[in-house]
Amino acid sequence: MIILDGIGIGELPDARKYNDEGSNTLVNLANYLDGLKLPNFERMGLGNITEINGIRNIEEPIASYGKMNEISIGKDSITGHWEIGGINVKINFPLYPNGFPKDLVSRFKKITGVEGVLGNKVASGTEIIKELGDQHYKTGYPIIYTSADSVFQIAAHERIIPLENLYEICQIAREKVLVGDDLVTRVIARPFVGEEGKYQRTTSRKDFALSPIEDTILDVLIKNNVKTVAIGKINDLFNNRGIKVKITTKSNSDGVKNIINCCQQFSNSLIFANLVDFDVYYGHRNDPIGFEKALKEFDEQLPMILNKLDESDALVITSDHGNDPTTISTDHSREYVPLLFYRKGKVGRNLNIRETFGDVAQTIAHFFKINNSLIGTSFLN
Repeated sequence: MIILDGIGIGELPDARKYNDEGSNTLVNLANYLDGLKLPNFERMGLGNITEINGIRNIEEPIASYGKMNEISIGKDSITGHWEIGGINVKINFPLYPNGFPKDLVSRFKKITGVEGVLGNKVASGTEIIKELGDQHYKTGYPIIYTSADSVFQIAAHERIIPLENLYEICQIAREKVLVGDDLVTRVIARPFVGEEGKYQRTTSRKDFALSPIEDTILDVLIKNNVKTVAIGKINDLFNNRGIKVKITTKSNSDGVKNIINCCQQFSNSLIFANLVDFDVYYGHRNDPIGFEKALKEFDEQLPMILNKLDESDALVITSDHGNDPTTISTDHSREYVPLLFYRKGKVGRNLNIRETFGDVAQTIAHFFKINNSLIGTSFLN
């Protein structure tokens, strides 16, 4: 199962509630660029889902095709992934487009013991350490900031707040501060190093995430002795629960490389990968040119994945939400997500509009012949 993070295919009926009317990540992108050229996606049936400039509707696609409706509240990554995993998420996780409120910041300082904070706004992690790194170095105050997701991020220089201290602050914030109405999905430690004006984030990032509120398909598989392999952001989004093998990635290409390696290495397994570059680097930054480049790159790599599959395998390609780079908003968008389902040697069929992302979880359970109480309906034939 491959999640193309941020790839939507048209506004949901309730998009107005989220200020997302008119969002349509793939269609608007194709129109903005006067057509997309994605021949392998086209062969799989992407153009059969809806009319996309440059991508044909073909008679015998190699994959089944459709789109999925989200029934959970919200449009963040955790909500989308948990629903794909078989949960109807009824929690509206908080967002802070104007920074964190004064009472939350006061609680954070009091409970964690920090004297002051810097930042407190929506920001790029690389940009905010450029802006406030020197001030942080002088004052010792941690930098707090958020994003379009429901997150509370804490950046600190490793020389000023050592890693273990930063992790401890994050753990306290997770357990005692960011609760109740401020129950964010993740508290993220963002350490950095370097000297004045030349700061760089390190690979010692650590996520203090919520665990799924109920069992997901990952838990169901583990309980039935099916190995689960998580590639990329999946580990953080499920707080490592129900995951047997954990693989981190640096880019979409690195993710694809690991998908191919895992196809060769594992059997009787679910390989669950998230390719996050579309969302992080291009959707949130309103960069349609970069978005198209990333789509073309993955399209070129698709045959390498398909060639590793035989008749005993199944491949799901979908997404967790939209992130239209052509709109004014730099936030996620409340959209249908595309669905492609590939079995080697089988002609694709129209899967229509699925009532919930949870149909993916039920299809996986059906594939492994496992009874369960997850939401959704299988589309495996």
